Amino acid sequence: MASRHLSRSIVLQSLYEWDFYDKKPVLKNIVERDIKDFGPGLEDVDFIWRLIEGIEKHIIELDKIIEKAAPEWPIAQISMIDRNVLRIGLFELLYTVDKEEVPPKVAINEAIELAKTFSGQTSGKFVNGVLGTVYKQLESK
Repeated sequence: MASRHLSRSIVLQSLYEWDFYDKKPVLKNIVERDIKDFGPGLEDVDFIWRLIEGIEKHIIELDKIIEKAAPEWPIAQISMIDRNVLRIGLFELLYTVDKEEVPPKVAINEAIELAKTFSGQTSGKFVNGVLGTVYKQLESK
């Protein structure tokens, strides 16, 4: 598994656990444990921390964007996995400063792969639809 893909998987697992417990545990502690358990020897842990810190900081805006892009799906009705995959994809799509580091299409494709790996049969299409909608809006600006 490529280093960045593994990093995103760790971010997803950490966000899922944090979300599952209603954001009560300290996210930093969950991430530290998940890096130790799932990413021993991982070289670029800074990438994980940039995603985690950015998503935690912008979670309210990210959730509003998800609700706007998928109006028939209130955020609470989206599965926890899909909701957190979308948060990761949207954060990379909207807040990554260096678009050469993570081009928009890479952010979308990675999110789709996470959804296919960790969620249900239709999750990849759902994630693609939401992120595709946001990407098209960005392109038209």
